[in-house]
Formats: sequence, structure tokens, C-alpha cells
Amino acid sequence: MASGSAASSSSSCSNWVMENGDVPHVLAVDDNLIDRKLIEKLLRNSSCRVTTAENGPRALEFLGLASDKQNNLGTGSKVNLVITDYCMPGMTGYELLKKIKESAITKEVPVVIMSSENIPTRVNECMEKGAQMFIQKPLKQSDVKKLTCQLMNCKG
Repeated sequence: MASGSAASSSSSCSNWVMENGDVPHVLAVDDNLIDRKLIEKLLRNSSCRVTTAENGPRALEFLGLASDKQNNLGTGSKVNLVITDYCMPGMTGYELLKKIKESAITKEVPVVIMSSENIPTRVNECMEKGAQMFIQKPLKQSDVKKLTCQLMNCKG
């Protein structure tokens, strides 16, 4: 495969770079400021570029999916991953996931759902709609490593 560090196999995914040499751009969506800051810090520790949004509508706006008045195919809003809280007022992470997967522009973007509640039907529902992973909150550095490794493997 590509440029891997054979010397350290335990943390080979902790600092990663996309095939084109860019660092991955992650959109983190959470209505809780503290959770948002934690996610941002953990992702930046793994050398990601992070954009945050406090709710689903703001995330859709950033992705260029908020309305039909703008049809720019991701000028500056190209992301490699969306990580979103499930429970948010107005629009849940599940509804955000559905909108992302319904759009031709963003349907290939991996979406990770986070929740402090481990409800099997909720997890299954999200996975069936195309979520990449479902992570229990609070997010830990090991979770970030897992999803960055998975993102590297699924990039194609």
C-alpha cells in the first residue's frame, strides 16, 4: 500500500495524510460546546483539519445542502468525514445523516454518529441509513484513532 510507517505499527494511524497530501477535513457537529471542543481537540491531535457546527442546519449550510439557492459543488466545504451527535434539538444526527446520504454531492462522505445513550435500535437505524460507525460518548482518543484508521482504509 501507500506510505505507511512500518516501524511503529501500534500508532500508524495517529497522524495521517490523505493520498493527495492533504490532512483530512472533518466536520464535527454537536449542540454541546464542551463536547464540540473535546471532539475538535481529539481530531486536531490526530492531525485533522476541523470545522465545527452547533446543529444540523448549520452543518448542511456548510456542506452546501441547506437550500437550492446555492448549488456550489463544495467550494471550500469539501470534507472527508462528518462526525455528529445523535441527540440535538431541531434536527437529530440521524436526520442529518439521511440528508447527507440523499445528496449526490455528499453521499460518499463517511458519517459517524455519537451518542451517550446506547440504544440498539438507534444504532441499527443509523447503520442501515449508511453511518460509518456509531460511537459511545464521551469520545476518546482511541475512538478517533479507530475512525481515522477506518477512514484511511475506506478512501478510494
